[in-house]
Amino acid sequence: MIAESRLRRVGVVLAGGVGQRVGLNTPKQLLKIAGKTILEHTIDVFDGHPEIDEVIVLMVPGFVAEAEELVRRNGYAKVSQIIEGGATRTETTWRALRALGDRECDVLLHDAVRPLVEPRVISECVAALDRYEAVEVAIPSSDTIVVAAPGPRGDIIRDIPDRSRLRRGQTPQCFRLSVIRAAYERAFADPGFASLPTTDDCGVVLRYLPDVPIYIVPGSEQNMKVTHPVDVYIADKLFQLGASAAPALDDEGYRAGLAGRTLVVFGGSYGIGADVVALAARHGASVHPFSRSQNGVRVEDVAAVEDALARVYAETGRIDYVVNTAAVLHMGKLGEAGHHTIEETIGVNYLGPVNIARASIKYLIETRGHLLLYTSSSYTRGRADYSLYSSTKAAVVNLTQALADEWACHGVRVNCVNPERTATPMRLRAFGDEPAATLLSPSAVARTSLDVLLSRLTGQVVDVRLTR
Repeated sequence: MIAESRLRRVGVVLAGGVGQRVGLNTPKQLLKIAGKTILEHTIDVFDGHPEIDEVIVLMVPGFVAEAEELVRRNGYAKVSQIIEGGATRTETTWRALRALGDRECDVLLHDAVRPLVEPRVISECVAALDRYEAVEVAIPSSDTIVVAAPGPRGDIIRDIPDRSRLRRGQTPQCFRLSVIRAAYERAFADPGFASLPTTDDCGVVLRYLPDVPIYIVPGSEQNMKVTHPVDVYIADKLFQLGASAAPALDDEGYRAGLAGRTLVVFGGSYGIGADVVALAARHGASVHPFSRSQNGVRVEDVAAVEDALARVYAETGRIDYVVNTAAVLHMGKLGEAGHHTIEETIGVNYLGPVNIARASIKYLIETRGHLLLYTSSSYTRGRADYSLYSSTKAAVVNLTQALADEWACHGVRVNCVNPERTATPMRLRAFGDEPAATLLSPSAVARTSLDVLLSRLTGQVVDVRLTR
């Protein structure tokens, strides 16, 4: 419920571009990266932000039904309208402003193809609108900017502005509704407006309401716009490298999400798995751990995995969450590794998650549940002396993103936790004693794991980092 002492805050997701520069015939917002469409990633941020009250989506004409299906499938509670955009950015923005009605509000206009916008940026924009009627998000330019002019044989440099005063504009661009609407009304009354170079919304305010100051909120290099083909790969890698984070829950949040639910943990006898078991049980979940040492369940044995899940389902009648922390780490050069070492590493670290996923899906469809896997910080680059471990953990990341895509139609979420170096028995065996202050505790990773399980994230790699 919106407090009477403040204005309604509306996030407007502008998804009007077709994506010709990316080489697509369909809107680039519907391109999938990290297991979800770009549009879904962007709506996720606004719909899940505690300071945003409502979300409106402006979609390319002819693709409104696709956007409606994405909203329905994800259960976005704050999306109130999905409207066809216009032929230009200006027309699309104007349609959004008209859709907002006459009641004053704060409006945050955001490019749908900036899916990596941080919640911090949105919070700072909201705070700035308490003091200003227009807000721009921008970052300093790390490149030298040159002003070009036509020369006898091509462009020549006419000027090099002082880089310290230059900024690169991003979104959201944020306004009091009455201000941005007044700026556009003056623009449309100007016969020369249509012939002006394409400008953004802050440019319209700057030109037609010059007395309104536009405050700058610091943006982020990560808040990139997916425009060119290479941007698709960069954005996908940024998501893969842990761009997302789940909201940290308190004990009440854990109880609300876990009480009466059934959680199965493979690898639940020690380390991170054991702490997940203890924490979830303490907050009311029916927890069922399985491991090789505890009850003889090997994740590389598909029949054992299927039997374990079937027994839990027969006992509880439901399976809401499945977690796999089982892993092995053998050190040494690949050329010196024996057949058993290779077989065990691939079997536990990769075939294990595959077996668990295949056996779990029918239960998770019933509950619209969640599968949680684990990778390692070494997945981003192969490292000498544990090439098998690193490569299998990289495979788990790709498996996570693929399954999130495959299972989205069933409402089943799949995510991957990426802890920094953690004080587990497996690490102790591989690396010996290390200074305790340099390692994460398994309990800290367990808490983040439950945060992810109880979140709406899917297809994400979530980092857990040591706070120093």
